[in-house]
Amino acid sequence: MSAGAGVPALDELAGDWLPAAALAHLPTLRNQWGQGHVNHDLTSLSWLAFTPYSGGYHTGVLRVGGRPLAAERMRWAPWGVQRAAGSGALAVRTEVRMGYERSRLLWRITLHNAGDTALPVTVEQELLAMVARSTTDWGWLYGTPWNSGHHHDFYATERLRAEVLADRPRQVQTLPHGERWIRLGSPRIPGIQRDEDSAPMLLESELPDHSTPDSGRVRAPGAPCLVRALRVLRADGTAEPVGDAAAAWTVRAGTDVRAGTAALAAGDTLALEVRVDQPGATGVVATHGNHPDSAQLGLDGGRPSLRIGGEYVVAPGPLPVGSWHRLAVRFGADGAVLLLDGAAAARTAPWWGGQRWTAAVREGALVVADASSPARCAYAFAAAPDALTAEGARGLARWEVLLAPGERRELGFVLEIGDDADRVRQAAAEVAGGFGAAFDEVAARWRDIWRQAFEPGGTQFSGWLPTLVTGDADLARTYYLGALLAVYLRNTRVSRTGPVFLTGGPRLGPTTTYFWDQSEFARTAAMLEPRGMRAWILAALAQPYDHCHSFDTYNLLPVGNHYAANDHALFRTVTAYVGVTGDTGLLGELAGGRSVLDHLRAMAYRPRSRRAAFGDGVLVDLGRDAWELLECVPNYRDAVVSFNAGYAGMLRTLGALLDLLGEGAEAAAARADGDALAQAVLGQYAGGGRWRIARPEGCDSIGHVLDFALVAADMAGDLPAGQRAEMVGFVAGRLLDGDWMRALDPRDPVAPLSDRPDHGAAGAFAAWPGATAYGLCRLGRPDLAAGVLRRAHRATSGGLWGQAMEVTADGSYRVAERGVSNRESVAAVAVTEAVLAGLFGIEAGVEGLAGPVAGATRGAFGELRHVRAVGFDLGPAGGAPAR
Repeated sequence: MSAGAGVPALDELAGDWLPAAALAHLPTLRNQWGQGHVNHDLTSLSWLAFTPYSGGYHTGVLRVGGRPLAAERMRWAPWGVQRAAGSGALAVRTEVRMGYERSRLLWRITLHNAGDTALPVTVEQELLAMVARSTTDWGWLYGTPWNSGHHHDFYATERLRAEVLADRPRQVQTLPHGERWIRLGSPRIPGIQRDEDSAPMLLESELPDHSTPDSGRVRAPGAPCLVRALRVLRADGTAEPVGDAAAAWTVRAGTDVRAGTAALAAGDTLALEVRVDQPGATGVVATHGNHPDSAQLGLDGGRPSLRIGGEYVVAPGPLPVGSWHRLAVRFGADGAVLLLDGAAAARTAPWWGGQRWTAAVREGALVVADASSPARCAYAFAAAPDALTAEGARGLARWEVLLAPGERRELGFVLEIGDDADRVRQAAAEVAGGFGAAFDEVAARWRDIWRQAFEPGGTQFSGWLPTLVTGDADLARTYYLGALLAVYLRNTRVSRTGPVFLTGGPRLGPTTTYFWDQSEFARTAAMLEPRGMRAWILAALAQPYDHCHSFDTYNLLPVGNHYAANDHALFRTVTAYVGVTGDTGLLGELAGGRSVLDHLRAMAYRPRSRRAAFGDGVLVDLGRDAWELLECVPNYRDAVVSFNAGYAGMLRTLGALLDLLGEGAEAAAARADGDALAQAVLGQYAGGGRWRIARPEGCDSIGHVLDFALVAADMAGDLPAGQRAEMVGFVAGRLLDGDWMRALDPRDPVAPLSDRPDHGAAGAFAAWPGATAYGLCRLGRPDLAAGVLRRAHRATSGGLWGQAMEVTADGSYRVAERGVSNRESVAAVAVTEAVLAGLFGIEAGVEGLAGPVAGATRGAFGELRHVRAVGFDLGPAGGAPAR
């Protein structure tokens, strides 16, 4: 059966050409197996991952006439990214695609002579494949390979990405970034540090290490020594003490002392005096910051050492014991130098120089081998280059092209990744030999999977999505872009459980799913991929979700700190799946040693054990740690309204589910608890659409979208008409803004301390417009909800929605890059969910398993066809598991 009319061709959803200067966050690539990020030049990629392979540094820069060209325009499509630039009469356009469900990349370079005379062109493509294979360390901050080590290093990688436009490569990964604490002794494993409670996300100096338990990262000991005269010697010859100039410290294995802060730049030197009183000492003396790239002075068997930016160097001889010596590191764009008593003792080598990876030319291809893992890569060419050379880790392909007036010439090349050098070389050569067909096949495969996402009985998904037929072009575009985002972030290889919807990336999380983000489109996911969702639910519930916020679907390991949203998110996901599919058999399945139903009980009954010890003692106390709630809103903690409303809704839904299972007495008790908690939530209303946060010291008033969204979703029936109107008025007047919205009222007293474009006043998280539209429908204003949804597609920056959309100087919105935001975030599928559950009222709740289902397929906003949910295309609830 065909999906029929209404589904736009995938080509219609591709982005337009946009000026590169208008993009804060550049486009990405995905292929159902992997992910990568384009850079500001014309060909290179960073943050490449095809689990279990991850790439470091970048893939190499295109130079024309000896210099790199900056991409002037870019265009994203699901199957690839185009970049374009000009140089005199020469126009250059490139496109890079990932081989569909392959660990493969294909580039096409098009040269056009727009002039009226012949044009000789020298084209040089740098070829880098600094790829490693690892079956561990696949957390949100996953391991990427460096010359020395395997770890996620955000800022060092970003500095290398920015360097692709340099005329020659440099060692900029060894340059520090921003002002950082200088610590003496045992360095902290890079992670969430709460050095300043008033500013809980200091990414410039403290980067969260959301890694998995198998990452192997351990805290190094401090080196036994004495330290004094800690200072920064500036490039201009001036000296600045760090902390107390007269201070001296005794460093031992467990020492962790913050001496002071310093920002370091090229030409600066971080210096100290050190005395070692025992031979053969090993450990860390001083560290500048808390990132993997942080400069770290230490001792290795008594020899002075320097670790920085993925490099590790050691002085040739041990430090003499019993006397003071000057130890220092001097920073520069061409590397860092370890100094001992004023003389260079060791220095970093060029990162491309063959320290770990070796490139070699073999039978017209370039093969790259990793000395630290089985990873092997090969580049092959559709048109043989005039010269192909290898040096260290790097290859270089050069073409000498003479273009007649008006002539176009295409050059194509392929990168294949695997474990066997001969096999990857042969595979790359085969693809390069039929380059045009292979290149076109990528787009064809994407068009096919898009069609099948709406096709009942298709082979690519275990379900399908409803087709929206409407004359409202803007509403349709938002709906289908949300659906495309789900397809784009669906990965078919990373997890042993089956297909999963990754949370975001690609600078983060090539295997990771967050409980909270998954819940924002739980109905939609259950319609499209019920089999994958069933398996995901069982895997998620087997995680210690009271101690983590997400999990690595590759090794099924927990990631990160606890989120207060977890109970509500997992409960909503499970009940949405059951409500959509009618698969009540899931409730009896075991996950983590107990049944799914008992997990639902434990989550819904959490208020019984976490009553606030302040106020009336009814609300749930979510704790004092802002990192567990909204991270960047420092006062959003304790007994917030949002998740208390969520718990009230969970208790009532549990009551409906228990009634369905014949547990009437327990059902009545659950509903009674929900009603009592709902009344306590209503008592926190501050008027004007705002809510109070209860805390031991008293109450704060806040205007955050999360309170609106969860109260509207879970307690709409408890709200009097006047309060509904005030809530709607607050959202419409204070939060909705142009094509997007702000998560926090810009006039809120805490707004100046919450300048993040996802949860603060500078913009809004990917899920919030969809959640807001659904809330407006629940409060009787589908007209306003439709307006939100009609505009949302305009904020995609030529692609799909990211973790955060930020407001710009001209009042428009774009996908934000700052704050380590993701270029894509699956939570934005909430806009599709809002159309289904909000505008058409298809709630797919557990109540529909025992009685009439909510919603209709026809209404004021058009028609939904092929609704794969109980009471629609699935008929009445039958309890059958997903196929």
